[in-house]
Amino acid sequence: MIRKLLIANRGEIACRIARTCRRLGIRTVAVFSEADAEALHVRLADEAVAIGPPPAAESYLAIPKLLEAARRTGADAVHPGYGFLAESAAFAATVREAGLVFVGPSPEAMARLGAKDGAKALAEAAGVPVVPGYRGADQSDARLVAEAERIGFPLLVKAVAGGGGKGMRRVDRPVDFLDALHACRREAAAAFGDERVLLERAIDRPRHVEVQVVADRDGRVVHLFERDCTLQRRHQKILEEAPAPGLDGALRAALGEAAVRLAAAAGYEGAGTIEFLVAPDGSFYFIEANTRLQVEHPVTEAITGLDLVAWQIRIAEGRPLPLDQGTIGSSGHAIEARLYAEDPAKGFLPSIGRLERLVLPEGLEGVRIDTGVVEGDAVTPFYDPLIAKIVVHGEDRWAALARLERALDATAVVGPATNLAFLRRVIREPAFRATAIDTLWLDREGGRLAAAEDEPEPVDLVTAALLLAAAERERAREAAGPWRTSPWFALEGFRLGAPPRQELRLVAAGRERTVRLEGTAEAREASLDGVPLGRVRLDRRGAEVRVELAGRRSVARATLVGETVLLARDGRTLVLRRAPAARAGTDEIGGEGLVAAPMPGKVVRLAVTPGDRVVRGQLLAVLEAMKMEHRLEAPREGRVAAVHVAVGEQVEEGTILLDLAESESTG
Repeated sequence: MIRKLLIANRGEIACRIARTCRRLGIRTVAVFSEADAEALHVRLADEAVAIGPPPAAESYLAIPKLLEAARRTGADAVHPGYGFLAESAAFAATVREAGLVFVGPSPEAMARLGAKDGAKALAEAAGVPVVPGYRGADQSDARLVAEAERIGFPLLVKAVAGGGGKGMRRVDRPVDFLDALHACRREAAAAFGDERVLLERAIDRPRHVEVQVVADRDGRVVHLFERDCTLQRRHQKILEEAPAPGLDGALRAALGEAAVRLAAAAGYEGAGTIEFLVAPDGSFYFIEANTRLQVEHPVTEAITGLDLVAWQIRIAEGRPLPLDQGTIGSSGHAIEARLYAEDPAKGFLPSIGRLERLVLPEGLEGVRIDTGVVEGDAVTPFYDPLIAKIVVHGEDRWAALARLERALDATAVVGPATNLAFLRRVIREPAFRATAIDTLWLDREGGRLAAAEDEPEPVDLVTAALLLAAAERERAREAAGPWRTSPWFALEGFRLGAPPRQELRLVAAGRERTVRLEGTAEAREASLDGVPLGRVRLDRRGAEVRVELAGRRSVARATLVGETVLLARDGRTLVLRRAPAARAGTDEIGGEGLVAAPMPGKVVRLAVTPGDRVVRGQLLAVLEAMKMEHRLEAPREGRVAAVHVAVGEQVEEGTILLDLAESESTG
């Protein structure tokens, strides 16, 4: 029996594992880098050990430090979570050689399925269909170019050891192949320490469906049904569902049987996922196996009522599967939305900063929240920018979608930019609701959805003005001290011979608006940009606000932080800020010909040198942040006047990377 478990991970998954261990009576040991010293996963564990500086290579990927932490605390088992070393056969082997229980598959099974090339060969031998491609040992540029020409375009370049969308590129034209190949190698080496790649044909408009499998040491294998992960951006999943909507019974059964057959052929043990592409005609192809717990495992737990971490621990202890295939049931529909600190308006670049306000929809019926942060924590540039997973369960897909809309409306984040409003727009899209999407749908439509910005209605602006005025009044009361009871203090907006009046300038959806409030709280009139709106009343009860404007009543949820109001109403989330008293010029830095880093990161490639002439959209540089590469492209035609950084240099957001001068006249 496992008595003390070291969790070799951080964030949300470390917290999730700790909670199951607490329920099972197993003590937990957390590990943390210097950046995570006050993190939630550290506070939830029974013990915690510091393992080094923020870079993952010096902390969460440092196997000797993890084993030393286990030795110092007397842990008898290690759970790798997901990411970091979760799919490292070398780590699993080292843990077992140290006399500890590894909560996961054997190193041998991990090696068989963990590398995409070997897994595909095993799948073919087991009679599981695979996507045509190249998985050879010859990794030279010349051989890969030749194989790409044989396979044809479009194709995918994928890291052999990859996962989570890292080290993967779609290539539509031969001219782009080498650039994509080299980018994949760099990203794979940085994320997985292995730059080998494979090539495979791109299936036209597929869905991404995966099957959860679990196996014990005695060779028994079951599946816990399938999940749909089609909604993804640049191969990174954003929203997952279980069961996969729209599949007929025969296809569901075939996917489950194929997944079990492959796991059995690999001699698998523990929880894992077998991933498939499903073509529009119903044919399916194995693409990869994940020899670990998946980020999206809660949707499977929601429909089955099972705890996958508890099953992992049970199997690691050598006990048999608690259920056979015939007794595993499924009920209802579950959806998981991933709330990220990223800026959709800036191409989904990661966003960092302090979570000044974090409101998650905990306590709502049918809603589960998995998170590794709390209000006041910081999102750093060192790790994945996941804030929370919002998981809903309903009797069918429509009920689950309704609960997800309500849960997203009850969520608010002030601090780093997030994809919250983007998620709301996505789940309202007719194509998504009709499951008429494929794995590239979001890459095609995401720009439109990201650029969309909800325009506030007059009632939204008036509500924000009332809340800001009330907050200003409360701050003034606190500052007044013993004078707060003075009748002069109560004369807010006082005007001689006229009703009290306040004017508040707000910025919303890129525009400045002026709200005027006139009269007392019992009889207050509102106007917007000089246009009368009528009498207004506000009743606030916690986060819920009820507003009556010109005889029409509405309900919203409001979060107020400083001079910012987040207002959720009718499926929209609005960010309304009080305009500053004075503003500097608003010229964009790019308008001066200065190309700046849009986020903190490391310069991994410079594609131009001083004197080069460039055209709009041409690659200038590549930044690596949070284990992903981000392309910086020329905003216009011009000439590179100067380059201010070098490859390998770490830069902060806003650092000037290069100067782009106007092209010389050719007249």
